[in-house]
Amino acid sequence: MLLRPIGGGLMVLLLSLLWGGHAAAAERRTPVVAAVEKAGPAVVNIRTEKLVRRGGTPFFGFSDPLFEQFFRELAPPRTYTTQSLGTGVIIDGQGLVLTNAHVIEKASKIFVALTTGGRELEAELVGKDHQLDLAVLRILGAGPFPSLKPGRSDDLLVGETVIAIGNPLGLGHSITTGVVSSTRRRMSTENNEFGLFIQTDALINPGNSGGPLININGDLIGINTAIIQQAQGIGFSIPIDTAKRVLDDLIEFGRVRPAFTGILPGEVGQAFSNSLGAGGVLVHGVEPGSPAEKAGLRIADVLLTIDDDAIGSTDEYRSLLRSYTPGDPLRLGVLRGAEPLALTVNLAEIPAGYAVDYGERVFGLRLADSRQGLRVQAVSAGSKAEEIGIRAGDFVTEVAGVRLSSVDEFSRLMERLYGRQPLRFLVVRGGRGYYVDL
Repeated sequence: MLLRPIGGGLMVLLLSLLWGGHAAAAERRTPVVAAVEKAGPAVVNIRTEKLVRRGGTPFFGFSDPLFEQFFRELAPPRTYTTQSLGTGVIIDGQGLVLTNAHVIEKASKIFVALTTGGRELEAELVGKDHQLDLAVLRILGAGPFPSLKPGRSDDLLVGETVIAIGNPLGLGHSITTGVVSSTRRRMSTENNEFGLFIQTDALINPGNSGGPLININGDLIGINTAIIQQAQGIGFSIPIDTAKRVLDDLIEFGRVRPAFTGILPGEVGQAFSNSLGAGGVLVHGVEPGSPAEKAGLRIADVLLTIDDDAIGSTDEYRSLLRSYTPGDPLRLGVLRGAEPLALTVNLAEIPAGYAVDYGERVFGLRLADSRQGLRVQAVSAGSKAEEIGIRAGDFVTEVAGVRLSSVDEFSRLMERLYGRQPLRFLVVRGGRGYYVDL
């Protein structure tokens, strides 16, 4: 085959078209493209299967119970399998996946679809926390896997470009870009929990929940969450610094251990709030020998901030405290009289039996396990419980709207509600229930 020479003008034209194409491609490769290339392989689709049991009668839920019972004997309840989809991000090469807790809620089986290779592998739940809406999974397969290590969110800038990546259908990435509107947006979630979120205008659909929020360098700075279904054009993400604080607990213990300060929090007066222009938390009590006492906190101090985040109420204090674990330092902004102070409390584990002892000291109830449920073993003399008329032998079946059947469940609940008063108890005697506030 003979090669024919090309005229100089034609050669220049061909070379210019070739180089121009490469130049145009280089110009189009923006920092956003580079960031997605870095983070994208670590983003996975999460598919869950849930077993749902429903009555076999077509009149289930709409007829008289006796009528339903008759048909139930003829058509026993049936079990269905439903599926749901979400997103996650692999945070280490051994296959640990960080996602939202609601993505894997009540899942009987969990599957993770990788972007690279098109593989779908089964995964197991390692740990979760519903209040923080975080969960950690482990892929059951041979690694190493593409991963994106957690970065930092404490240096975010309002107005900086961020990217949300999702994989809602397992078919490929869903990518949205936006800017940071707030680095610490104060929000109440749909389960009435308080939290601090990164707010962006990067659209986050429910199927993208659990996916990563990254900065222009491709660093993992948040976990996207669809916490407000009616939000239009607004995205919220859990700051990665919050996730990092609880990550070790989720991996090692399967849950976030409650941290103990020894502070009994109370609400400040309205006059104080008006004069300060903000809320705060009154130190109503300090447990002897507790981390709070060792840090120098006193009764009547007012807590204004936790790690520079303002505290508006006791509920906000408890919610913020749940994002810390035993061993963490807690930097408190304190007002003692008119003097501002900065104190650091080194958080500890809740002492064994403390929650049960707290229930007896504060509410006047000594509770014990029994075959019938959570039984009142004794009532403290002079307590509010005695004044109301609660007696030994009664049963406590519900506290603050949460059904209880054991001392262990009561202890876990008191760890969450420590300091909240009053609490509504459902007390059962002789087959009748009575609601009382203690």
